[in-house]
Amino acid sequence: MNILTIPLRNLRRKLLRTLLMVAVFSIGVASVTALLELSKAVGESLEEKLAAYGANILVAPRAETLSVSYGGMALGDVSVDIRSLAEDTTLAAITGIHHQDRLSAVAPKFALLTKVRDTPVGVIGVDFDQELRIKSYWHAASGELTPGDGQVLAGAEAAARLRLVPGAQVDVSGTPFTVAGVLGPTGSGDDAMLFADLHALQRAAGQENRVHFVEVAALCSGCPIDEITAQLAAALPGTDVKAMGQVVKSRMMTVDFVKRLALAVSGVILLTACVMIGLSVFSSVNERKNEIGLLRALGYSKSAIFTLMSLEGISLGLLAAVFGQVIGYFGSFKLMALLDLGAAAPVFLPAQFAAVFAAVALLSALASLPPALSAARIEPSQALVML
Repeated sequence: MNILTIPLRNLRRKLLRTLLMVAVFSIGVASVTALLELSKAVGESLEEKLAAYGANILVAPRAETLSVSYGGMALGDVSVDIRSLAEDTTLAAITGIHHQDRLSAVAPKFALLTKVRDTPVGVIGVDFDQELRIKSYWHAASGELTPGDGQVLAGAEAAARLRLVPGAQVDVSGTPFTVAGVLGPTGSGDDAMLFADLHALQRAAGQENRVHFVEVAALCSGCPIDEITAQLAAALPGTDVKAMGQVVKSRMMTVDFVKRLALAVSGVILLTACVMIGLSVFSSVNERKNEIGLLRALGYSKSAIFTLMSLEGISLGLLAAVFGQVIGYFGSFKLMALLDLGAAAPVFLPAQFAAVFAAVALLSALASLPPALSAARIEPSQALVML
């Protein structure tokens, strides 16, 4: 028998208590593992959903403005050089940046001011596939949500003002369009607009391959949004690339909050489990004072006794780390299915397994420190008194 086998023999001797402590600590580690996997999946799911709930970067041609005043009265700023962008080269440049994989939607726009039934109205040409990725809150009050070539989608306010219903005809720059559907109220500027297929509206206006601005949806948790903006500005000289900072900040705060909450809960669970390990070792020390005194009388040093009791606590922690991570990993599949996180699935990462294993070993050692110090202070005379 040596100092390494004594803790194992003691754990085996108190088998029921050992199994109970390992089970309790394993549940704690399993909870931490499941929460880590869940926070990653929820973070990715939130990124995808929030990025699809509005654009956060705007790419527009650089325009010069002139401040107009007359007779001491300011008349405001007037744009003196309204430009458009070439659709093909602009989209190619945007989708060719280094962080292109962080772009969830690239939605080009062509804007046209016209009159429908003698009433001024704005008509926006959009790529409906990309537009619906950005504006997932759109819903059809009547008719279709995705018009085809030669059709328009009317905002709620525009439809009421122009008395438009699905099937009605409107004339846009001399080209007839049919109303395919009416949007439900969104509470945004979309309510006052008509939306047509991008290329159909370009042809009607005689400006094929031209766009007035591009909305980009990007949410980057692994890199600053400023990097994406800088890459877009470098790829598109002569344009203004603006990040809607408040939108980005609020979305990132939502994702970060979920991850921080999971880490905080995990920390509380681990600390609770560590306290239980410390109490278990304390109980073992109190029960074995005479045994520890005899070991001291037989020549075991204080450091040897300290190591012996520490190994007992660390052994409990290491067993729980292995069982807990296995249980937590497979349990996270069930959790994600219950929370309906779609295609999200846990991913086994050896580095994460090793990090949690090392953290649990360290916490077990720290939890065993007070009772191990207490055991090391026991003097041989205590064992002789007991005899």
